[in-house]
Amino acid sequence: MASQDRGAAFREVQKYRQWWVWLLVYGAAALTWYGFIQQIMLGKPFGTNPAPDWAMWLIWLAVGIGFPVFFQSLALIVQVHGDRILIRYAPVLRRTILFVEIESFVVRTYSPIWEYGGWGIRGRGSGKRAYNVSGNRGVDLRLRNGQEILIGSQKPEKLAQALPPDRRRRP
Repeated sequence: MASQDRGAAFREVQKYRQWWVWLLVYGAAALTWYGFIQQIMLGKPFGTNPAPDWAMWLIWLAVGIGFPVFFQSLALIVQVHGDRILIRYAPVLRRTILFVEIESFVVRTYSPIWEYGGWGIRGRGSGKRAYNVSGNRGVDLRLRNGQEILIGSQKPEKLAQALPPDRRRRP
C-alpha cells in the first residue's frame, strides 16, 4: 500500500467489471487483430477500401493492444483522509475535495444513463459531475461553489460515514 493510502478513513478501488464493456473492448481489439493478421501477415487486403500497411500497424497498436491495456488499467480510487476526499480515476484524473468545500452530502441511488449519460467521468461542462465505474449507488456532494459531484461507490454508506456528519442531508 502506498504511503498516501495509510491512515485512510475510507478507501475503495473500483474497476470496470460489466461484461458488455469488456465485450466492446475486446470485440474492437479482436476485429483489429483479424484485420492486421489478414493484411500484414497473410498479405490479403482487409476490407473493400483497405488502409495502407503503416495505418494498419498504427490501428493494431492503438486499438488491438493499447485500448485493452488502457481499460485494464482504469480504476476509480476514492480515499478519505482527515480533511479531504481524494478521487483518482487512474491513470487519467486526480482530484482533491477539501471538507470545507462541502456544503452537504447524501447517499443516494441514481440513474447513471439518464442523469449522467453513463459511467466514467461524466458531466464535464455542467454544474453536475459524476465519477463512477459501475452500479447505481453513490454519495452526492453539494459544494459551496454550487457544483454537485456524485461519487459512485459499492459501499456508499461507509464512504458517507468517513465524511463530516454535520454536513449530511436527508434524501
